[in-house]
Parts: sequence; structure tokens; C-alpha cells
Amino acid sequence: MLELRDVEASYGKIQVLRGVNLDVGAGESVALLGRNGVGKTTTLKTIMGLMPQSRGRIRFVDRDLGAVRPHQIAGLGIGYVPQGRGIFPMLTVLENLCIGLRAKPPQDKLDYVFGRFPRLKERASQAGGTLSGGEQQMLAIARCLMLDPKLLILDEPTEGIMPKLVGEIRQEIHRINRSGVSVLLVEQNIRTALNLCTRAFIMEKGAVAYAGTTAQLRAEPELIHRYLGLAL
Repeated sequence: MLELRDVEASYGKIQVLRGVNLDVGAGESVALLGRNGVGKTTTLKTIMGLMPQSRGRIRFVDRDLGAVRPHQIAGLGIGYVPQGRGIFPMLTVLENLCIGLRAKPPQDKLDYVFGRFPRLKERASQAGGTLSGGEQQMLAIARCLMLDPKLLILDEPTEGIMPKLVGEIRQEIHRINRSGVSVLLVEQNIRTALNLCTRAFIMEKGAVAYAGTTAQLRAEPELIHRYLGLAL
């Protein structure tokens, strides 16, 4: 479904991505892991056209994303929840959900989203900026679901969120994936990543240094310590 081959990208003269190769299949949930500053967020921004690639190829469902403008990529079926959530704090929950839609959403679509996130239904008329961090993350994910994505890209969805809501968000990401939506997840919480995903790529110095199943990572915790400096 999504394929990156030899992708490079730079901030000015500073090269950040150095030949990134990764893929996400239909219905898969894949983790992109690595220490801070290795290029994970830059990889996601490059997929979404927010960071120009200087070399390589990015394809989504047989479409070359290098030839697609950033504002058109969501329309191809990619939902993107950036680090920091990216909601509009002065707009209501309902108005945030309708951003990017060409017409008023059908009631069954709203019912579907509110059914997944009942907290948002209770707060539909509240300004997005008045929600808790976890509720804002729910809103960012729900906004993507309004566009019926084939692939959901999440950048640190549990960062800075109280443990109670982390569990709810983790459970909902799992349900979304089980419904047939592919997931590409950047996550510092290694246990969350291993629980949600079946495959993982680990980045180091702007490139993928390891690719394998999450079952393999569980069986070889020394790999996690080597690349991430963490212990299970």
C-alpha cells in the first residue's frame, strides 16, 4: 500500500533522511521506532509532502506521491495525525471534525465517529483548545476518520497524555486497524508500539537500521537496547 524506496530529504544543507526504505501493507499496523532526532518525524512529513524529498520514491496504492501536492494527499486516503495534534483550538469539536470536508457530513458519519469517541460527542460544542491533551488527540484521530482513510499515520499519539486516556487511545487505534485501516505509528512508548503493531522499522542516523516483526523484537530484547537504549 505504502512504499518508500531510497528516500532522501534535507533541511537546507543538512541531510536528514539518507535512503529510507520501508513499506506498509494493506490492513497492516507498522511501527517506526528510533531515538530522538534520527528522522522519524521527517519521514512522516516527507510522506505527506510537507518536506520535499531530494531523492527516492514514495508510492501509495500505485500512485507516486512525489507528483502530488501536499493538500491533495489526504484525498488519496492518507490520514495524518502530527506530533502536537494540529487541531484548531478556537473552533468547536464539531467544526474541527468538518475541516477538509466539501459538504456537511452525513449524520451516519458523525454517528460512526462519535460512537468511537463518546467523549467528543459530549463536547461537540466546546472549543478544541479547552479539551484535555488526550481528548485533543482523540479529536485529531477522529478528524482523520471523517475522510475514510485507507492509511492512518500517527506521530507520537500517546505523548504527554495521562495514563487513563493512553489506554483508551491505544485501544481505539487497535480497533481502527482491525476495521481494515492500515496504521503507520511513530511511538516512543515501546510497549505500546509492540502491542499495536506486527512489524517494526528502527531508524538510526536518517536510515532504517532494522526491519522485522515485533515478535522478533520481543524475542531479542538486546536489539531494543542496542537501537533504542531501552529495556523491556
